[in-house]
Amino acid sequence: MALTKLIELLERLDEAHQQMLDLAATKKEAIMDNKVEGIIEILNRESKLMKLTRQLEEQRAEAAYAFLQGVGIRSNLNLNLTELSRLVFDPDDKSRLLHVQLKLSDTLKSLKQANELNQKLIEQSLTFIDYTLDLLVGRPNQDITYHHPSDKGAAVNRSGLFDARG
Repeated sequence: MALTKLIELLERLDEAHQQMLDLAATKKEAIMDNKVEGIIEILNRESKLMKLTRQLEEQRAEAAYAFLQGVGIRSNLNLNLTELSRLVFDPDDKSRLLHVQLKLSDTLKSLKQANELNQKLIEQSLTFIDYTLDLLVGRPNQDITYHHPSDKGAAVNRSGLFDARG
């Protein structure tokens, strides 16, 4: 019974991470299309999924502990799924557990790659914004100090299109 609940929780965790993976793909498109409101909506949905994932993870830990107690282990060992599968003697249950472990692992790897790509896209967007601002306004490290108008040698030459001091 405890093993069935554990497997069901792992499947629900995989489903939640699959939804996050779908959101990551949507976020990638929103980042590339510069749709800020879409990104904010996606972040809100991701936040809700993260809360669900935390709850499922807590339930998974409880189910793993219940399984360990069911097989006669009274301590609260922090075993990974491979170690836990060694305590499962029914071949069908063991196969289901290892299958869901593999599926969840693949989903998490894909999600990690998608998040890394989105992070790089955001960094590139910010770099482009910085570059564009530098072109429009000028370098922020240029002297912006007062010089007397008659002091022609100390005139500030700004290369940007706008004079931010205006």
